[in-house]
Amino acid sequence: MKNYGLIGFPLSHSFSKKYFTEKFITEKITDAAYDLYPLEHIDELVKLLHDNPNLCGLNVTIPHKVNVMKHLDWIEHDAKNAGAVNCIKVISESPVSAAFSGELGIKGHDFRLEGYNTDIYGFEGSLSPLLSSHHDKALILGDGGAAKAVKCVLQNKGIDHVSVTRKPGKGNILFKDLTAKHIKEYKLIINTTPIGTYPNVDECPPIPYEAITSDHLLFDLVYNPPLTMFLKKGDERRATTKNGYEMLVLQAEKAWEIWNSND
Repeated sequence: MKNYGLIGFPLSHSFSKKYFTEKFITEKITDAAYDLYPLEHIDELVKLLHDNPNLCGLNVTIPHKVNVMKHLDWIEHDAKNAGAVNCIKVISESPVSAAFSGELGIKGHDFRLEGYNTDIYGFEGSLSPLLSSHHDKALILGDGGAAKAVKCVLQNKGIDHVSVTRKPGKGNILFKDLTAKHIKEYKLIINTTPIGTYPNVDECPPIPYEAITSDHLLFDLVYNPPLTMFLKKGDERRATTKNGYEMLVLQAEKAWEIWNSND
């Protein structure tokens, strides 16, 4: 049996577990299982791997997307640039064969951990079909682990961007200082915060929605509910809107591809 799972804390609900469990049933994959592994501290990762020798891959969610990187033996280029990992491939090897192959993990364990960021793949695949030439400047609401993947995609596409946060940061705009002028200038607005996630469906990021027009594109990484208050306010002003569900599906399928690749 090949085991896969999600690490993070807390893990009260999980898109990944539901998605992969249904995938295994639909595609008649009988030798795989997906479970939740709540880790309050990322230093518990090594013990988890030793206690579960059949683990072949892990998804990573908050708060570990950044601090998990110190435990990895190799990190893919875009994930390294983004500074966040949400997918780990676990390669089991005996210490002897690993030493001969030159792939021995940096901690001397009998497994090698490779880090990827499939959020980058998922976000780019979901966003790209919606972009027009006037979406050349973006506001990123929030500056956590998910925002790192968004920044990487925008950078790769040559889209200027600035983060909007509650606390001061280098080059950031504070939510309290955001004006209608900013909204008119930045036609692409991406919410990377959990604001508006169920059950807090009446909440939305505090931005000047009155300045949004039909030229705007509002992308919300939240997928539950499908129509967040952030997106609803965009719809009311005839903006193009998209939630994070397709992004999650794309990143999940990319993770499955990585876990099962021989490369």
